[in-house]
Amino acid sequence: MISDDLLGSEAHWAFGTDFEDPLAGVDTTVPDDIDPAALARYCLMLGDDALVLSQRLSEWCSRAPDLEEDIALANIALDLLGEARLLLARAAVADPSVVPSLPDGSPVPAEDALAFFRSPAEFRNVTMTELPNGDFAETITRLLLFSVWRLAEFESLLTHPDAVLAAVAAKGRKELAYHRDFAARWFVTLARGTAESRRRVLTALAGLWAFWPELDAPADVEVVLDQVFAAADVSRPEVTPARGLGRECVHTEALTDLLAEMQSVARAHPRGLW
Repeated sequence: MISDDLLGSEAHWAFGTDFEDPLAGVDTTVPDDIDPAALARYCLMLGDDALVLSQRLSEWCSRAPDLEEDIALANIALDLLGEARLLLARAAVADPSVVPSLPDGSPVPAEDALAFFRSPAEFRNVTMTELPNGDFAETITRLLLFSVWRLAEFESLLTHPDAVLAAVAAKGRKELAYHRDFAARWFVTLARGTAESRRRVLTALAGLWAFWPELDAPADVEVVLDQVFAAADVSRPEVTPARGLGRECVHTEALTDLLAEMQSVARAHPRGLW
């Protein structure tokens, strides 16, 4: 079970705490053969990816092409937010030093502190996740690239020696398979649709492909992408890779703007009870 210290006061949670604990029964002790600091950094990387992209996808609420896609994108955002919460909480348990202190010393749940009280220079998400949404084709293309990579990453974690990471991966892989399939279907539909929808997909892919190397995807992920590209009759873009340094906490102004909005309420009312 997640400890009371990890969750904090129930009054702080707008959505309550009477939900099923996805880590119930999982041993949260960091194994002796794992470096706690390295585990925390890795969890922050995966957690920040999910948190930032979740925030981006939430911007589509009431703006998607139709109601079905509006709901689908909102649900994907919620899936990623759930992953982020578990991963940030794990990082805090593995290495408490990563958790920032609030200016007034207010006690808040560790994942809240990591989400709302770090500066952009402390986030470890890849650059691709923080870029503005653009149009629907760009959002779909980013979701395809990200979810194909992340699903493979989670599948590799199923046998991780840290029981918490393995449990998070087991839960998240089912969600990510849906994210990948949703994005792949739309990618093919748009690429094989009208001349305008195809133009938008190709433009989006050319812009995002420059940030693909930062994900450092293994060969089997490249194979999956090639299958989707073949179905869409799309070739890999020939673009110069961008110098994505998100893993090293170097970000674009887009992340600064995103966090300013996402963190505004928590920073204005750190003692707020809901």
